[in-house]
Amino acid sequence: MSSRSIHERLVALEKQMQAAAEAMDFETATSLRNEMARIKGEAPLQPGDADTVTVGQPPPGAMGLGTQVPVRQPPKGWVKPKKPDLMTKNVKGRK
Repeated sequence: MSSRSIHERLVALEKQMQAAAEAMDFETATSLRNEMARIKGEAPLQPGDADTVTVGQPPPGAMGLGTQVPVRQPPKGWVKPKKPDLMTKNVKGRK
């Protein structure tokens, strides 16, 4: 398949997807979107992908400012624990 025919196929699929979405036929629009992703060589989106982001350890050398690595966020409702007072904790009183 030439790059021109691939581009024409993608444009046709996008028009069909838009028409299906306007007609409220979301199953067809989803299958067309997945077909477009397959042609482009991308992994198709799964339900819930937009809501959840899986964050792992960034590759070596990819940390720092200007990278596209998302930052881990603490769970909702988590509160940072208080720092222990090193001068008074674990000290037994004098007798």
